[in-house]
Amino acid sequence: MAKLVLDTSAMQEDFFTDTTMIGIGTAQQGYRFCWLLNRHFDINFLRDPEQNFCIQKKDGSQHFFPIYQYDLPNSSHKYLLYKLKTGNEFLLPETRQLDYLWLIQTATPEDDARQIAAELRNVPEVQFARILDSEQLKNINNLLV
Repeated sequence: MAKLVLDTSAMQEDFFTDTTMIGIGTAQQGYRFCWLLNRHFDINFLRDPEQNFCIQKKDGSQHFFPIYQYDLPNSSHKYLLYKLKTGNEFLLPETRQLDYLWLIQTATPEDDARQIAAELRNVPEVQFARILDSEQLKNINNLLV
């Protein structure tokens, strides 16, 4: 019997057009970290539990990764904040040192990412913030929402 594989390359290309990502290290819980970001950047990250990413393991266990979203007013631009760790499970196993990933979807994502990363480094609760190269992410499909 032939194994069917879903080809997500077109969806992936469309979703990641005009995006850049910042990897963030912080010990803050998701709700607390969003509160800090909302205050510091004067934005409003919100969590929709329906949008959680779920990884189902072969043993039947499920692991949910919260995703927070902020739509920039009067535009089609948005920010997505992914919690990358749940217990001992990782949304992107290749980024084990990161706690969050901030995906920036704007007209000038690289410029915006540089500004946001620089500002994140001024948040005392953030240990580090660095711009990521999406080409190095093997499990990038886990970010599709």
